[in-house]
Amino acid sequence: MMRRFLLITALLTPVLLASGQDSVWAQDTAEETMASPDLPPPPYEAKLLRLAEIIGSIQYLRSLCDPEGENGWRSSMQALLDSETEGEPDRRAQLTAGYNRGFRAFASVYTDCTASAVVAEERYRYEGATLITEIVARYGN
Repeated sequence: MMRRFLLITALLTPVLLASGQDSVWAQDTAEETMASPDLPPPPYEAKLLRLAEIIGSIQYLRSLCDPEGENGWRSSMQALLDSETEGEPDRRAQLTAGYNRGFRAFASVYTDCTASAVVAEERYRYEGATLITEIVARYGN
């Protein structure tokens, strides 16, 4: 599972650092293959949940401020879900909810692109990159 996470973080890091957006991701469309055994979550689960919220927040802010930009956020989140939650529908639902929570948090505050929205997006992008670095440094192979 950690090897897959490292692959996904390698894919997500450029996305977090580049511009991008996609439409709101209100529900998870991937089919679940099998019920997960009652496994404990990985030790980096809290950071991963925060990362999902950050990606959702950046998604909204980028689509608000640059609607013609890159469309990689939803696919990056889907890749993260596919690699980290295979056979674990509860974890998948939690990460999807985190993404949606991040998206909706800013949707309730910003309806227009403002200077503060741009600053918030930059700060969230930095926090996401920092989280990825911390997870890989501590839990990577």
